[in-house]
Amino acid sequence: MDITTTIAGTTARITPYGEIDFHTLFPLRMAVERLPVHVDDLLWDLKHLSFTDIAGLRLLFGPAPQGTRYRRVTVTGLHEQPLQLLLLAADLFPMAYDVSRLIPDTPAGLVARRL
Repeated sequence: MDITTTIAGTTARITPYGEIDFHTLFPLRMAVERLPVHVDDLLWDLKHLSFTDIAGLRLLFGPAPQGTRYRRVTVTGLHEQPLQLLLLAADLFPMAYDVSRLIPDTPAGLVARRL
């Protein structure tokens, strides 16, 4: 998997290319762990992501790697399959998968209105 990391001020943008699954989860977590200590916003740019499974949910909603101090994690560039997975997880487990935390422009109750 190719991963691009761009840092502007206190914001890091990590862009994975391909798919997020069990095999690509480790390099993505390593990309987060290697961020400088001054980074406090993490943006996952998923415009080049074609597929994700539960590993993507673990990456986006799991605990922050030890030693990181970012306060906000957001996502941009979601294509249909990753977005559907996020919405399904939010439908089934709304307390664990708060999509509005990842996508700040998501209106409250979006998932409930989909049903």
